[in-house]
Amino acid sequence: QVHLVESGGGLVQPGGSLRVSCAASGVAFRINDMGWYRQAPGKQRELVARITSDGSTNYADSVKGRFTISRDNAKGTVYLQMNNLKPEDTAVYYCNADITTVANYRRLEVWGQGTLVTVSS
Repeated sequence: QVHLVESGGGLVQPGGSLRVSCAASGVAFRINDMGWYRQAPGKQRELVARITSDGSTNYADSVKGRFTISRDNAKGTVYLQMNNLKPEDTAVYYCNADITTVANYRRLEVWGQGTLVTVSS
């Protein structure tokens, strides 16, 4: 019923910047928390950043000061601005949303398909 679609991934040089976006669509729903996760080859998926419905944020220590998560509730979209990118940031970035359907107040956790971010010279 609810789908998340990421966009904005690509190849960037070390020290460069990139912004990835995630748009939610589907039947009537309320978006609670949203977040970005990433998974590099051979590693577990890890939390990058999360943002609550009221705008409170949480970041992994490895990205603090470099990444910024934000959301536009009217558009049902969450963004991740990534600055001063490092090779170790290379991963597939996944959007996640905790939502509640309007019809029956069902709690759902939804994942996007992911967008690849490659940081290399």
